[in-house]
Amino acid sequence: MIVAGIGCRKGASQAEVEAAIDEAFAQAKRGRETLRLIATSDGKGNEPGIVAAAEARGVPLLRVSPADLEAAGTRTQSFSPRVKALVGVPSVAEAAALAAGGPKATLLLPRIAVGPVTCALADTNAS
Repeated sequence: MIVAGIGCRKGASQAEVEAAIDEAFAQAKRGRETLRLIATSDGKGNEPGIVAAAEARGVPLLRVSPADLEAAGTRTQSFSPRVKALVGVPSVAEAAALAAGGPKATLLLPRIAVGPVTCALADTNAS
């Protein structure tokens, strides 16, 4: 199962979120149809662009708690000093994808930025 972790600036549009997801799947050389879940932080879980992107793709949106983000933050690969100061994790997109994917999840693609949106992909390693 592939999880897309999303971080964004306030007000990012559905099109911007979907563009980031599409670019992440292209870079990971995976088909978009393998997306099973979109995850983001509790603080971004009501962003209209993220909610609309999940609805348009027909996948659930998981809002990850600060504690779960922090626990998964130790497995992230990239580091944003700004995000660390604001949210307490090195990368919201990576931590959200890893937290949603579970303890055995691994990053397929570290966070990429497309406009105001970051996206990271995690594989849950479920057989």
